[in-house]
Amino acid sequence: MKLELNDKEVSVLTKTLEIYISDLRLEIADTEKEAMRDTLKEEEVVLKEILQRLKAG
Repeated sequence: MKLELNDKEVSVLTKTLEIYISDLRLEIADTEKEAMRDTLKEEEVVLKEILQRLKAG
C-alpha cells in the first residue's frame, strides 16, 4: 500500500505517533498480564518503524 501525504500531514502524523508511543510505554509498564504487555510491545515496534519512515521522508 502506498500513502502519499503532504508536509503538514506528515508533521501532524509524526507528532501524533510520538505522543501515542510515549503513552504506550506507560501503558506497557502498567500492564500486569504478560500476553497483553507483549501485544503492546509489538504494537510499539510497528509504530516506531512507521515513525522512522515518516522522519526519513
